[in-house]
Amino acid sequence: MASHRRPKQPSRTRVTVLTTAAAAAVALSSQAANAAPSEKPSKDEVKAKVDKLYEEAEQATEKYNGAKEKQEKLQKEISTLQDNVARGQEELNELRDGLGSMASAQYRSGGIDPSLQLFLSADPDNYLDKASTLDQLSGQQVEALKKIQEKQRDLAQQRSEASKKLKDLSSTRTELGKKKKEVQGKLSSAQKLLNTLTAQEKAALQEEEQRANRTSEREVLTGGKSTPASGRAGAAFAAAQGKIGTPYVYGATGPSSFDCSGLTSWAYAQAGVGIPRTSQAQANYGTRISSVSQLQVGDLVFFFGDLHHVGLYAGNGQVLHAPRTGTNVRYESMNTIGGPFMFGVRV
Repeated sequence: MASHRRPKQPSRTRVTVLTTAAAAAVALSSQAANAAPSEKPSKDEVKAKVDKLYEEAEQATEKYNGAKEKQEKLQKEISTLQDNVARGQEELNELRDGLGSMASAQYRSGGIDPSLQLFLSADPDNYLDKASTLDQLSGQQVEALKKIQEKQRDLAQQRSEASKKLKDLSSTRTELGKKKKEVQGKLSSAQKLLNTLTAQEKAALQEEEQRANRTSEREVLTGGKSTPASGRAGAAFAAAQGKIGTPYVYGATGPSSFDCSGLTSWAYAQAGVGIPRTSQAQANYGTRISSVSQLQVGDLVFFFGDLHHVGLYAGNGQVLHAPRTGTNVRYESMNTIGGPFMFGVRV
């Protein structure tokens, strides 16, 4: 006999769960269908981001240059101190040998003075502090002891100074490594962005750069140059002109590649003038010029609030400089540097 039992109905709780899950699935499907696909950034957007990264890389580069310059200076100072300590130790040994010879002669002539014998087996600093001891020594012996004491103190001071500089050198090397890593990170990020561009977009950016170069060069050549501030400024400017087309490389000081302050310091070196390595230090080297109208060809010109970029004034509102990674030494309008002109410096 067939069963007429009614099938078991699902519980109210189960129905609610299934309904909620189905509604959620429908909502997610709807959102996925309506969501706009992520858009690839345009060439101009990529360029703006890359330019910003290059600016940040240049900021880090000048800090890197400062740390590198400090490291080189410390290494020279430490080397000099170590040489001085070595020579001082030789002189001290000679003084001690001389005093030992006096003691030997005194012994052969009738026995060594007890006070001199005490010195030879103890620290002369403690020994000479006792006034009664000096009365027991000959004038020659006292003079020898004083020279030894002075030399020992001098050596101790130099060793202490060298030790401090070695610690400073260690921390400077650490800072240098961090700045180098920061620069490389910025440049790597910029390259990744550039790699998202098509070959056509990259070609368009390159054409824009070349067009800007031609325009700036034409402005310099046809706009007329003002008189250089001095013979050496003219010589520095001429040297920099000879490097037009040379690639920008962070930390480079020429002659085959430059960063911004590397170019200016190299150019003035060709004119026989030694100026500091970093843009911030160069800003404090000569006479400050506040107005563009007062600038003369060869003056140093500084940009951005932290003075992380420097070039040579080329006349007619143009600057001759090493702009950033991916570019070469070139003329450029001061209005297109990317940061405000702060002031000039006449060396």
